[in-house]
Amino acid sequence: MTWEQLLSLQRFGDTTKRIRKEQDELRLGFEVDYDRIVFSSSFRSLQDKTQVIPFSKTDFVHTRLTHSLEVSVVARSLGRLAGKALLDKHPHLSTVHGYQANDFGAIVAAAALAHDIGNPPFGHSGEKAIGHYFSHGQGQQFKAQLSAAEYTDLCKFEGNANGFKILTESLPGAPGGLRISYATLGAFMKYPKGSIPHRPTPHIADKKFGYFQSEKTFFKMLSKEMGLVSADRCHRHPLAFLVEAADDICYTIIDFEDGINLGWIAEDFALEYLINLVKDRMDREKYASLQFTSQRMSYLRSLAINSLIHDAVEIFLTHEQAILSGEFSSALLDKSKYKAQIDDIIAISVDKVYRSQEVLHKEIVGYKVINTLLSAFCEAAANAFHHSTTPYDQIVLRLIPKEVPILAPTLYQTLLNATCFVASLSDGKAVNLAQKMK
Repeated sequence: MTWEQLLSLQRFGDTTKRIRKEQDELRLGFEVDYDRIVFSSSFRSLQDKTQVIPFSKTDFVHTRLTHSLEVSVVARSLGRLAGKALLDKHPHLSTVHGYQANDFGAIVAAAALAHDIGNPPFGHSGEKAIGHYFSHGQGQQFKAQLSAAEYTDLCKFEGNANGFKILTESLPGAPGGLRISYATLGAFMKYPKGSIPHRPTPHIADKKFGYFQSEKTFFKMLSKEMGLVSADRCHRHPLAFLVEAADDICYTIIDFEDGINLGWIAEDFALEYLINLVKDRMDREKYASLQFTSQRMSYLRSLAINSLIHDAVEIFLTHEQAILSGEFSSALLDKSKYKAQIDDIIAISVDKVYRSQEVLHKEIVGYKVINTLLSAFCEAAANAFHHSTTPYDQIVLRLIPKEVPILAPTLYQTLLNATCFVASLSDGKAVNLAQKMK
């Protein structure tokens, strides 16, 4: 892989090459990516989608929207720091091609902003609920009518693949979806593979999959354009490691902070873990002067995020050649000098937050709600595809906004469209709609 290809400004439908030196510095192409994502309806719906803690009315906790914004801020810092060092190491990227450190920051920030845009309601349990419907529920009826890859897409429904679909899917009046630059799409793709063949490996890029069969053709073209393809696999875009690191930093520190603010994690116990992470950087006199939990938490959170940002960038730069050759196989924070402290914090969050009664209740509700919605919409969509709708099916299909495509040339695409419509709903909208259907 070469940085010249990886930093491509090309967009879907371009007939001429976009040159970095010819870009308007006041309206840079990579910054346009960020703007298009912010103003998309899919991004706005994240304001009522669960990050971890659902439906909290007692205190502020993070939704997918606030989480995505914070990840984007961290990602911008990661990208700019890495970009400055890369330009110092490869000066021709600046002198010949015109790239600047802020370009790297803009690419990573935009990709990070969109990293959860395809997640269904109720967090990761929503993904599992969708998969369960097709693998163990009423959705099993469609297995014989689909290819193995198509059925696996549904049984292993993946928010990352849905996000790629949202960003790139051509719709009436919107060819190429949001028409995001290839560089940002590459950085967004943490898992550059389809749902099959399923080959579990230690490589972090094989942990999940990143595109549905419906986007396979465009994905292959995109990967070839950026030089991500080798003889035996498609490699992860190097900047995807920074997007992943930004997400890892935020959920490690901020989910922990939510648990403290809600009183699920004792302050003294929790702050001790954060101090272990930042003790070499903290001003103990300043810390001692802070009177309130929120002040102490804010100070330690800021130091912790800053420490992890600089550590992640150092790891990225140290392993740049291995990353460019596709040989680097772990998340950046897996190599962190703070890994022991990170693991301690995550272990507490798992015990006190992710397995709390409130979160478990969310998962139960999510399974029931999503099963109700999929049963209605997938059945109606399949019947419409086969020209055998019942009066009830017709009513159900009228609930879908006219601008949302459902019927498609194949049953697979039709079912995927219906599933992705359910995935697009906010938590509150999904609950409300399921209750009305019952």
